[in-house]
Amino acid sequence: MAQFGKGSSKRSKASYIYSIIGVSLILFLLGVMGWIFLNFRQVGNSFKEDIRISAYLRTMNKDTIAQIQQFIATKPYAKKVEYIDKEKAKALWNKDGNEDWDKILDYNPLPESIDFYANADYLDKDSLQKINNQLLGTYPDQISDITYPQTLVNTVNEKTKTFGVAFLVVAIILCIIVIVIIDNTIRLAMFSNRFLIKTMQMVGATRQFITKPMDIRAVINGLISSGIAILLLFLLIQWAENWIPQLKAIHDLQLNLMLFGGMLVIGVGISLISTHRSVVKYLKLKLDDLY
Repeated sequence: MAQFGKGSSKRSKASYIYSIIGVSLILFLLGVMGWIFLNFRQVGNSFKEDIRISAYLRTMNKDTIAQIQQFIATKPYAKKVEYIDKEKAKALWNKDGNEDWDKILDYNPLPESIDFYANADYLDKDSLQKINNQLLGTYPDQISDITYPQTLVNTVNEKTKTFGVAFLVVAIILCIIVIVIIDNTIRLAMFSNRFLIKTMQMVGATRQFITKPMDIRAVINGLISSGIAILLLFLLIQWAENWIPQLKAIHDLQLNLMLFGGMLVIGVGISLISTHRSVVKYLKLKLDDLY
């Protein structure tokens, strides 16, 4: 039996190699789609977090201003909190391409403010309204108004949501297609081993004795396929980040590790399930049905 298994293993080696290569390429394509989806989300969040929110001040007391700035900085929605005095306000005005009033006015009409950027999760109409109510309610005599580009916020949220849903639907469809293709690839590879499986059954081998080494081989092949796909995707990410430096700014190691882990689970899981199903199927068939 052992010698027979070794000989059969050599004969089926080519089919296993083709299966590994095929599954690796399919997993790689799935990983690319996942990486694009994650980066699309990160780009959207990055764009949201570039929207400046200004809390205009009535007070000129430096201690009160520092207190308000510290209050905002401790909130989970705030990042990059900065006090903008009149000179900084003028510099921002001129930087935005607005007309300089120095030739008309002999004073700076711009109010002082505390500017900050909100985390992407808080960049929606309801959350921004709550932030507005909280700051004006806490410092009604010190803060005159909270402003942000409402039209831009609404537009960004609508576009991000629309493209996100569309991309998610496409990704789910492609994921299903990929799973089906991987399943068929493995089942095709197992087709070449159908006579080996049936012969072992005919000489008295139990179902567990037959399926166990096949399942172990499936797990090993799944690990190899996933490893190759992850390596290819990692090299692609490194190349893309070197070619497009902006991608490094939104690089998220945790999300990439989750993506790699998902590829590993899918590769091993489908390989094991498909192999086991195929083995059980051929065990149930009659010898004449194998032809």
